Amino acid sequence: MSMDEASPPEAEEAEAAKRAADDPAFLARVVGAAGDRDGPLLRQLLKDLDPADLADIVEQLPGEAMRHALKLIGPELPTEFLANLSWERREEALQVLPADYIGKALGELDTDDAAAVAADVEREKLGVVLAAASADVRHAVEEALSFDEETAGRLMQREYVAAPEGASVGQVIDRLRADHAELPDVFFEVYVVDPRMRPIGAAPVSTLLRATRDTPLSAIMRPPAILIRPEMDQEEVAHAFQKYHLASAPVVDADGKLTGMVTVDDIVDVVQEESSEDMLRLAGVSDASQTDTVVRSVRSRAPWLVVNLGTALVASSVISSFSGSIEQLVALAVLMPIVASMGGNAGTQAVTVAVRALATRDLNTASAPRYVLREAMTGIANGLMFAVLLAVVAGLWFKSAGLALAIGLAVIINFGCAGLAGILVPLTLQRMGADPAVSSSVFVTFITDCVGFLAFLGLATLILLM
Repeated sequence: MSMDEASPPEAEEAEAAKRAADDPAFLARVVGAAGDRDGPLLRQLLKDLDPADLADIVEQLPGEAMRHALKLIGPELPTEFLANLSWERREEALQVLPADYIGKALGELDTDDAAAVAADVEREKLGVVLAAASADVRHAVEEALSFDEETAGRLMQREYVAAPEGASVGQVIDRLRADHAELPDVFFEVYVVDPRMRPIGAAPVSTLLRATRDTPLSAIMRPPAILIRPEMDQEEVAHAFQKYHLASAPVVDADGKLTGMVTVDDIVDVVQEESSEDMLRLAGVSDASQTDTVVRSVRSRAPWLVVNLGTALVASSVISSFSGSIEQLVALAVLMPIVASMGGNAGTQAVTVAVRALATRDLNTASAPRYVLREAMTGIANGLMFAVLLAVVAGLWFKSAGLALAIGLAVIINFGCAGLAGILVPLTLQRMGADPAVSSSVFVTFITDCVGFLAFLGLATLILLM
């Protein structure tokens, strides 16, 4: 069964506005209007855009054009667009928008989005913004900001729907209709609470609508899969949502009292944020936003390049100890980078799998032996395959069976070590309390370089020169 909320003309206008938002020519017109300080044209261009599309347009505007546009018509824009901006662009936008508009936005947004917006307001301006908001909104935002970043307290939406255990389905529906102004914009469950406001179950809205009016709420509720504490790390919350297939989850205080809920739309953002963060950390870098300066980028990347320089010097010292062998047989200098490079790639594959498994909690104390054995066997199997290939190439190229044997054995050894290092290094770093995503690749590359050079040059020296 389908019910269209918009009439055909309205739907066509909305679709046309959405297409325009993705059109480079449309963006160019917005930039031109902002540059010409043409407020009426900006209003005309942006009036039909969905807040998400509006945020997308603002994201793409050059800094000066964005500031001009927001100064001209910012207070007329729907406040929901602020919640859809990235934090970098939102910080810029909030510097331009007037405090009374931001205060109004905090009252119109859900409390989780309001907290996210308030967190990006400059400290000097935040007091003025909160003064422009209502007392309830001010209290909710201040409470949210009292929790650390990347915790459930920041994600938590303080609007929720709760009903006593003894209520019937009809009573709950009647109350929802009567109090619709106080309801969250979107909710998936009605939480069932005891007299002390502690959640004892949840009734999905879909189940509620299917039940007869006289059905007790207790008959259709299910026990909560998890009770979230506001200080819980957002990554743990996301894992719980994935594990239990949740659309929402209740948040409780130290006494077990229901204080809010976390919904799946926020978890989608968390998953994307954490995945991007881990991917960047594997390369030893941080997110480079549009507002980052060269100095900031250098500061975030240089420390790991220094560590990499140190490990490279150690690997070079391994090569230096075989300088006499390399002088006697130039082929060693030609082939040794291949052994180290292929081992490094194999190690990177293994460490990527390990870091991902640690993030998803698939890799733990119980499953570690299975992961270690699998990666070691995978490394050896790949090593055998490429050892034969490289041995044939080296033998034909340099007409030396001894050299072919040396490089073949070195590849097998290095691939096996790469598989072990790729799984053991992240595990060790995690046990030490370090983030395995940040430094694993540096140490794994160091191990595969040293083992590759040592194995190949050592074996070649033993087989060919002694």
